[in-house]
Amino acid sequence: MPNPKRRHSAQRRAKRRTHDALPTTGQSECPNCHEPKLPHRVCPHCGQYKGREVVEVAEE
Repeated sequence: MPNPKRRHSAQRRAKRRTHDALPTTGQSECPNCHEPKLPHRVCPHCGQYKGREVVEVAEE
């Protein structure tokens, strides 16, 4: 089996890995508390979904 004669540089390795990062998640704004949240999910800050309270959130 042939083996590499020289090691690959860090720049070459970084160029290969440029597309490996995960894409950012698309976030929307909660209409009630205006915090960022994932679309089509209950807001983790206020517990509301589509204008009604679905989950009770503990007050700090």
